[in-house]
Amino acid sequence: MRKSRKRAITGFGGTLLVLLAFAIYFHLTFTTVVVSGESMLPTLTNGQRVLTSRAYWLVGPIRDKDVVVIKDDGPTGYIIKRVYKMAGEIVDWYNVPDNVDFRDGEYKVPLGHVYVLGDNREVSEDSRRFGPVKVDDIIGKVVIRQ
Repeated sequence: MRKSRKRAITGFGGTLLVLLAFAIYFHLTFTTVVVSGESMLPTLTNGQRVLTSRAYWLVGPIRDKDVVVIKDDGPTGYIIKRVYKMAGEIVDWYNVPDNVDFRDGEYKVPLGHVYVLGDNREVSEDSRRFGPVKVDDIIGKVVIRQ
């Protein structure tokens, strides 16, 4: 009777330790952010929560069309945009959807940067206004929309 009780306590302690390790890993790797504004409509709505991976390399490298959270000086401390072009790729101004600045010609995204756009181009403040974003300024990659 004593051995089985000791084994049960040890098993429970081990399970608890594994669960605690997983909870710490999840907390350090993932975070939720709240969408602020309408720049990502219709994909994301104002007030919607999204789960982002801070260690986005674990869920795959950043690619075209990924939705990312980027450091910003605004009130929330971040903005959410979609990656449109990667480093080394050419932005052809004639093919940028809803190019509000009506630029012409081409632009090559510098190494270590991405070119981002909001899905709601009419209201979005994005790379068309502030230029390419440093990859180091990407806080995380959106993995789940709630």
